[in-house]
Amino acid sequence: MTQPTPAPGSIPAALNQTPTRARYWVVVFAITLAILSYIDRVCISQAAEHIKRDLGLTQTQIGMIFSSFAVAYALFEVPGGWMGDVMGPRKVLMRIVIWWSFFTAATGYMWNFTSLYVVRFLFGAGEAGCFPNLTKAFSAWLPNSERTRAQSIMWTFARWGGAFTPPLVVWVFQYMSWRSAFVLFGALGVFWAVAFYLWYRDNPRDHKSVNAAELALLDGNDRLGQGHAHVPWSKLIKNRSIWLLWAQYFFITYPWYFYITWLPLFLKERYPDLDATTRAYLAVLPLFFGGIGSLTSGFSSARLTRLTGSIKVSRRIMGCLGFFGATAMLLVFIQMQGTGRGATLDAAILSMIFMGLTSFFNDLVMPGAWATCMDIGGKYAGTVSGSMNMMGNLAGFVAPTVGGMILDAKLGYTPFLYSMALMYFLGGLCWPFIDPTKPLDPEDAVH
Repeated sequence: MTQPTPAPGSIPAALNQTPTRARYWVVVFAITLAILSYIDRVCISQAAEHIKRDLGLTQTQIGMIFSSFAVAYALFEVPGGWMGDVMGPRKVLMRIVIWWSFFTAATGYMWNFTSLYVVRFLFGAGEAGCFPNLTKAFSAWLPNSERTRAQSIMWTFARWGGAFTPPLVVWVFQYMSWRSAFVLFGALGVFWAVAFYLWYRDNPRDHKSVNAAELALLDGNDRLGQGHAHVPWSKLIKNRSIWLLWAQYFFITYPWYFYITWLPLFLKERYPDLDATTRAYLAVLPLFFGGIGSLTSGFSSARLTRLTGSIKVSRRIMGCLGFFGATAMLLVFIQMQGTGRGATLDAAILSMIFMGLTSFFNDLVMPGAWATCMDIGGKYAGTVSGSMNMMGNLAGFVAPTVGGMILDAKLGYTPFLYSMALMYFLGGLCWPFIDPTKPLDPEDAVH
């Protein structure tokens, strides 16, 4: 039964109730989907060695396959976010999760470079709408005070889902081939899509589990949950903060893609005497530390805002700290690769701790960046966040391909790692000029 809309005068009375917590189930659905999306995209990096051998691929071809996901992800980000703004997240997420789950399973049936490239491209096209539509759902279902924290929790579990995929895949490979493993991972998404569609509603007022007191917490969110087909493209294109959000997300995604693409192969080359399981656990560290960074950012942002008295100042501080901290930690990691230390387990652990710290600072940026998309986008949060993620995943297309070309040129990993450090430094230069307090539509400003 649909909840009646409370009259304006009934809101004070509603506050005497204990608010229901149905909105937190939206966060739960977001967390589980984030985990699934990262398992589906990260598992191919751990399977790359087997795929390369079975299909007779070169390093450059493996890099291109990694990039095929990213280019599709980038191209379909804005359409995926726009569809959420027009149709609502309920219909869009159900469709795209089933789509990408099908092509995850289909990966296990590919027979050569071209077929694998195409199926990973189509997989990326499906995943493209995931986070913009989850961001759209947060805009409708969460009060402003809870959005950054929700983003941080979602990204924490997304990172941890990716972090534990390498040992999960190694374990699964003990019982089945890489081909069967992709079928297994693809099946999980179908169950999520059905459960989400049955429970979720685009407008909290239409959900039977939401009482008047919880609706009062969400007062003003109605316009954010409705469809809005007419995106103000001219305002979006002319907005300086949006351009800088695009730029910083390109700069942060370029190095981050190393963690989910080339890292397992890097570890095999750098530490050949370690067994596959040990290397898989080492590959956990960057994404695991990244999850801690997201969680730290989300739970410290509110305190930093209270301390500074300004969301704008606190977001800028966190953005600069994240980018410049990641630059420093990655440079330390690079220098450790050139010290001549042996390829022992102790050396590997010490080295990977610094890569983990790089990822920790990387993910201090993430919750604030996505929350800024909600603040600037307002009712167009799906489109704005989709456009930012599009620019980030253009970097995800560039980075693995560049890495493959560098490796095939026998230059080693060091030039690639230095290019990653440069991207982090450039990203830190963007945040002093991003203003989350000026939305595209002034009516969406938080007072």
